[in-house]
Amino acid sequence: MRFSLVPDHLFRSYEEITPEHLNRLGVKLLLCDLDYTLAPKSVRIPDEAVRRWIAGMKRGGVCVMILSNNRSPARVDAFCRDLGIDYVGHAGKPFAGGFRRAMDKAGVTAGETAMLGDKLLTDVLCAHFNGSRALMVEPLGGPKTLLQKALHAMQEPFKNLNRRNKK
Repeated sequence: MRFSLVPDHLFRSYEEITPEHLNRLGVKLLLCDLDYTLAPKSVRIPDEAVRRWIAGMKRGGVCVMILSNNRSPARVDAFCRDLGIDYVGHAGKPFAGGFRRAMDKAGVTAGETAMLGDKLLTDVLCAHFNGSRALMVEPLGGPKTLLQKALHAMQEPFKNLNRRNKK
């Protein structure tokens, strides 16, 4: 278990992540946050871009599963059913319970798993607490409320550390 708020990989969008990149890292399971990572929170069904990306991951041999802290399973269930992928809801990120359930469902180890999300305090910490890679994207739809704007501004120094470490 490692405590770090610095993402291992930083992307503008989930669409930049390819199965080839994940295969080079040894990733067989990509756990994805839903809200602001794959779709803005207000979007109820996957758009064509998400559908193409998921299909590409499947063709490339990467299992994609949603790991969500949503308390109500209705949106996550409908979104995942529409995509034909599995999910673990009420995951309790950054803690291990939901993450471990997802790995057990997929039959993979922490070293074969990566977590993709838009938040340091849930998604990045969850990956690091569980011995996996942390992939971070900019929030889809951008932060709307004052609280969201403040939280995203506080993430910038850690994202900058990632950028500096990559140079």
